[in-house]
Amino acid sequence: MEPLEDFGGPDDRRLHIVLHEPEIPGNTGNIGRLCAGTNVWLHLVKPLGFDLDDRYLKRAGLDYWPHVKISLHENFEAVEAIFPRERMHFFTKKTTRAYDQANWQGGSVLIFGKETKGLPAEIREHYEDRCFRIPTTDKVRSLNLSNACAIVLYDAMRQLNWEPLQG
Repeated sequence: MEPLEDFGGPDDRRLHIVLHEPEIPGNTGNIGRLCAGTNVWLHLVKPLGFDLDDRYLKRAGLDYWPHVKISLHENFEAVEAIFPRERMHFFTKKTTRAYDQANWQGGSVLIFGKETKGLPAEIREHYEDRCFRIPTTDKVRSLNLSNACAIVLYDAMRQLNWEPLQG
């Protein structure tokens, strides 16, 4: 595991996905597989709804799980201490600005909430200017977390001319 002090600094060009209190091991496993395939760091904020050695987590990530660059954080404040505000992008259905309005840069941090409740209100309110949504119809409550991560991550990489795949 890479030292945390390397994250968030001016030379950090990697993309990061942060899952705030994820609950479903299969989703986290799918997102881990996505991260392994894109050279993106996965950050998990406790409490988790599963153990990291959960069989569903590993099954969803298949044999790619050993290639996932992962960091575990005790709370969201630990994430805030690492990454500058201007690099953090929060995804929630409770905002009006679409994800394609995000200003992507190397070192961007994509932050998603738990499957059942999304991001806590205090985080959304504190980072209101950094919140984005994936537009959907009113026919669904929300998209699957792993699908949402893939949609946003690939748009960010496209805008960055696929630079993350080179790292």
